[in-house]
Amino acid sequence: MDLFEHQAKELFAEYGIPVPRGKVAHTAEEARAAAAELTGRVVVKAQVKTGGRGKAGGVKVAEDADDAYRKATEILGMDIKGHTVHKVLIEEASAIAEEYYFSFLLDRANRTFLAICSASGGMDIEEVAHATPEKVAKIPVNPLTGVDRARAREIARAGGLPEKAIEGAAEIIEKLWAVFVDEDATLVEVNPLILSADGQVRALDGKVTLDDNASFRQPEHEAYVDAATTDPLEARAKEKDLNYVKLDGTVGIIGNGAGLVMSTLDVVAYAGEEFGGQRPANFLDIGGGASAEVMANGLEIVLSDPDVKSVFVNVFGGITACDAVANGIVSAFKLLEERGESVKHPLVVRLDGNNAALGRKILQDAALPRVELVDTMDEAAKRAAELAAVGA
Repeated sequence: MDLFEHQAKELFAEYGIPVPRGKVAHTAEEARAAAAELTGRVVVKAQVKTGGRGKAGGVKVAEDADDAYRKATEILGMDIKGHTVHKVLIEEASAIAEEYYFSFLLDRANRTFLAICSASGGMDIEEVAHATPEKVAKIPVNPLTGVDRARAREIARAGGLPEKAIEGAAEIIEKLWAVFVDEDATLVEVNPLILSADGQVRALDGKVTLDDNASFRQPEHEAYVDAATTDPLEARAKEKDLNYVKLDGTVGIIGNGAGLVMSTLDVVAYAGEEFGGQRPANFLDIGGGASAEVMANGLEIVLSDPDVKSVFVNVFGGITACDAVANGIVSAFKLLEERGESVKHPLVVRLDGNNAALGRKILQDAALPRVELVDTMDEAAKRAAELAAVGA
């Protein structure tokens, strides 16, 4: 989960990392009031989960409260790389002497943590690394020893930070490591990390990505969820512990195993080209245990999508055999009927693997309405796309 800048800075402040004072505003009038409270020059910053805000005009300096009102009016509602600005951060202006870059991240390729530090901050670090790679220090971090103050100094010096900024930067780097580890983050970034005119090092910006796989031990992270931009179907699926992602097609997808579901998306997209460009409507992995309740919840979520015209259930029986899956589908129909949510769209079911023949027989004997059995994945995808095209 990516945090908004203001959320990242609120988190930083909890760990004693110095950040500028600021307030979030959802309207231009709120922006005026926030600027009046902060007094003096302020910066109006679009709050979107993407980079390039400054280049897009989403960051503006305001001289006073009335100017903040005008700047907020210009920024609110902007589209920045497909993200609509619904709120702005009104922040006290900083007297910047120098700008640096720093981040901790999960280095998946090398299966370790990585610190990235550079004296060239305030710009895209990718551009700096490409044009002048010698200016970007990449230092592996041993997760067992971590980062103490001495190690933080080494990292700051490796990044080329001037001696006058080393102690202030080292203190912040040490605290950012605590944020990274304690909050189960996969990325903690400050760009720019500034040396102010009074000689203080501060985090002028903040970007944090939290690991959703650790949410079970970080219940307080629920407060960071942006309900306004979360797809309602994805929210409902999460409540039911389903691994669901909304897409923009018409063929609902249910499968067991992320790899199989990803393959199914590709096959459906390819087959759909023959039928007016039908595409997958979702990613839904029900996992290995396709119980009746899990299958019913999956069907309920998929069929709740008004764009769905057909559903493709693609299951490869392994630890959970196909007969258990078939019984789950039959029971799911009964559960949905009891909930008053009868299945009105056609279902194309492909079963393969352990006890596939028995599973198909169970579904044939059940004679469920609008359920078709297809033997191969390619043919099943083609049939699901065809049914979606005619809106059956």
